[in-house]
Amino acid sequence: MTALLKRHTVLLLLVVAFNGWAQKASEADRLFFEYDYAGAVTAYEALRRSGELTPQQRLNLAESYFRRKAYDKSSEAYLESFRQDSLMDNHHFNTMLQALAKTSGQDRVQAFLSTRATSLSGELLENAAFNYELLEKGGDASLDYRIFPLSVNSGQMDLSPAFYGEDRLLFSSARPHKNKETYKPTGQAFMDIYVAVVDPDGQTRGAQPIGWLENTKYHESTPFFSPLLNGIFYVRSNEENGELTYDENGKNALAVALGTRDGDDRLLLRDPGTSFYYPFFDDATERLYFAADFDQGYGGTDLYYVATNEGRIMSSPVNLGPRINTPGNEIAPFLMDGSLFFASDVFYGLGGMDVYKAEEQEDGVYSIPVNLGPELNTPHDEFGFIIRPGGAGYQGYFTSNRPGGTGSDDLYGFAVNSKPGLKTLVVRGTVVDGSSAEGIDKARIRMVDASGATIKEAYTLADGSFFMEIPWRDNVRVLVDKERHTSAVLGPFGTANTEDTTKAVEVTLTPVSSFVRDREGHHELKAERFFFDKGSAQLTAEIASLLNPAAEALKQFPSMQIRIEAHTDSRGSTQANLALSQRRALAIRDYLLSQGVAADQITSAEGLGESQIINNCTDGVYCLEVLHRQNERYPLIVENFENL
Repeated sequence: MTALLKRHTVLLLLVVAFNGWAQKASEADRLFFEYDYAGAVTAYEALRRSGELTPQQRLNLAESYFRRKAYDKSSEAYLESFRQDSLMDNHHFNTMLQALAKTSGQDRVQAFLSTRATSLSGELLENAAFNYELLEKGGDASLDYRIFPLSVNSGQMDLSPAFYGEDRLLFSSARPHKNKETYKPTGQAFMDIYVAVVDPDGQTRGAQPIGWLENTKYHESTPFFSPLLNGIFYVRSNEENGELTYDENGKNALAVALGTRDGDDRLLLRDPGTSFYYPFFDDATERLYFAADFDQGYGGTDLYYVATNEGRIMSSPVNLGPRINTPGNEIAPFLMDGSLFFASDVFYGLGGMDVYKAEEQEDGVYSIPVNLGPELNTPHDEFGFIIRPGGAGYQGYFTSNRPGGTGSDDLYGFAVNSKPGLKTLVVRGTVVDGSSAEGIDKARIRMVDASGATIKEAYTLADGSFFMEIPWRDNVRVLVDKERHTSAVLGPFGTANTEDTTKAVEVTLTPVSSFVRDREGHHELKAERFFFDKGSAQLTAEIASLLNPAAEALKQFPSMQIRIEAHTDSRGSTQANLALSQRRALAIRDYLLSQGVAADQITSAEGLGESQIINNCTDGVYCLEVLHRQNERYPLIVENFENL
């Protein structure tokens, strides 16, 4: 059974039959898998009193309490399971945190979250911290919502709105219909797809069954209309010859179908043991997005896509990854202008299903999903969110079971002045080694404000990549550094009037070893050889240009310390050469200081004259000029190379 169907708003999407399997299960299990959570609680509690609850049944009891909104009891049962065994997977852990959030507050949730920090993805923990911060600050005051219930709502479940041209709306409903039998878990009819007229103000009227889709006595639900294919994607119960089909465990799953006006109805995604939900077709890429609970997912239902060609499946499902999918349930994807809207019941939301928005940075890479906040989300369920430009901003629809509705799930329309979802600033890219062009692992990335205070800090992955996202603010700089490497400062990013919220960068850091060489038993800064004019200590323009790279290296490594040595050849008197070399050492020092090198980086500047001749050209020995010049040298010796 997919985890999504544990929510009452989507119980209608799966029929479970037990056949031979039911005879092996206990009465409590049977009630649980038939969504009779009240009966399951009574039966599981009886088993617990007799000491016969298995670890899985303890989790089923905790979840039954949760679905009954008995959050105190659910918390107690989950905590008992948490203490007694390690069976609890991340999906149940998410539900436990949801229960705790409703009874004990976010401080206790975050305390328990820390106990799983090593087993949860870094993306999930970052998403949680980001959204906790956003929700703490309240909503987005710049958004002006007008939210209204639709007049086509009935006393039954009405959900999953979809645009159908400019002036019509598709949706799913469990209202009584002569072609539909009663779905026992809900006591309402099997779902069918309806179409309503949309008035200029967004209100709807005249709901009628769609009519031209293949109709069975079981579920047809969650439609999406593709203008490209002029067809409707929807989910339907697996059936053959008018009867439901079951897998080996007695489960009837949901398939994704495509129906067109010419009567070409075909199943696209079908598996006897897996249900598929909430299809969304992107006409631009011909990708079919959907929710499913595959074994290799991140928790409950995850969001996936498959490539298609004219509506025919051309690839295996691709998971949208841990930035989007969580230990909770993700459903109802909808894309508009690079924004992915979807619903999730992950523990860090406002409660139940909340609507989130993430921006696609590049193919398959998304920004942190941002909770749309209390302007739209409530402690109840919001899902099936759709939106498009209209009026003075944007118009759209969603489903909610908030109080005050007509049925258990109702359709709502909205108008808003700008695209929902807090504006954020994303800086992403790669840090590479300037000497090898390979990515640098564990380089530190800091986002700082105008005063230099750190806003956020992270480290690059093994390939040198990084991703940083913060709530939008102006004049943010990014500082990049790594021990024994140069550093970089990027920005400032973010100005009040820009819509460019993503910065993609490549940063080059060069290791200190690229600036230093081993010579004569010590480390010295690399520099082209230079020579003073005969008998002079005056720096020429040429000498200055050859010293500039050394000055830059010292500024790149502010903790580097050097000593300057000046050596002459043996021509001239020993005393004169000693004095000349001292003047030259000081001239080099003064030039480096004039270029911004810190005074404490130069520990000494010493002239050694002809005291350290490196060849046979000593006093009185005839040598060629080239050999004498070997002795004139000005090494910048790095004294703390090993400790940089």
